[in-house]
Amino acid sequence: MKSIRIGTRGSALALWQAHWVEQELRRRHFDVQIVEINTSGDKNRQGAIANLGAEGVFTKEIQRALLVGDVDLAVHSLKDLPTESVVGLEFVASPRRGAFRDAFVSTKAKRLEELPNGASIGTGSVRRKAQILHYFGTRFKITDIRGNVETRLHKLDAGEFDAIILAEAGLTRLALQNRITSLLKPPMFLPAIGQGTLGIEIRADDAKRLQAAVDLLNDLPTYATAIAERSLLAALRGGCLAPIAALASIEHSTKDMQKKETRLVLTARVFSPDGTQKLEATSSLPISFSQSCVIVKQNAVQLGQTVAKTLLEQDAAKLLER
Repeated sequence: MKSIRIGTRGSALALWQAHWVEQELRRRHFDVQIVEINTSGDKNRQGAIANLGAEGVFTKEIQRALLVGDVDLAVHSLKDLPTESVVGLEFVASPRRGAFRDAFVSTKAKRLEELPNGASIGTGSVRRKAQILHYFGTRFKITDIRGNVETRLHKLDAGEFDAIILAEAGLTRLALQNRITSLLKPPMFLPAIGQGTLGIEIRADDAKRLQAAVDLLNDLPTYATAIAERSLLAALRGGCLAPIAALASIEHSTKDMQKKETRLVLTARVFSPDGTQKLEATSSLPISFSQSCVIVKQNAVQLGQTVAKTLLEQDAAKLLER
């Protein structure tokens, strides 16, 4: 096999993720090289991400390079990857999921609820903002913040904010977990779709050549949870910038003395942008990871669509239109 060229953003976190994939492949004697690609989200660092005008601001240029053959395999932070498929490309694998919670980082308080009234909180996420508004109303001043992890921490340390909210996974992967003041945990706070998960994307016509590499990288339970969450998001037509939070998980139970059951469970919430309204739905189905990846994917898609249907029956579409 010729060298596998991995396409990635050039941020410190994206490069950590790409190099992790590179090391996993090199351990199995694949020849690998990293190709850094500058995305529109990296070029424009001013204002809120939602104001850049489209989804995929951190992925489109990488996907374009993949389509034209400049790279062979793309490594994405899955929460950045739009659910709308690109003709000719396939999301084929996810390594084992990392930390998925949101992290509260502050120099003023140990926990979010301990911040004083009027404290400023920096976050670039509509989902995080909506959840904080839902639980705390207008008690805090929530302001958009842009930049990579290090830039956001610098802004906090410089006194621009009293606290910021970041992904636990990013801080952990960059060995900055000592900056985490506390975690915003389920069931109160749910993460973004695919948070803490990597998405491996390839060209459809290159699947046979890369099958061995894909199989090495894919953790089937993680892939199932990723597909369930993304199927939900696609059915809601909300997009990765919408105030939608969800978490899929694998649960094991014993139905009787002889039989153990594994279930794929998905809980999702849709918020109004101002946090005043919240809709929630949960469902599950039995799943077996001894089955083929195709069947596991079909089951996960079904679960995501089922939960989305329940939310739509609660008028989730009206909240998302806002």
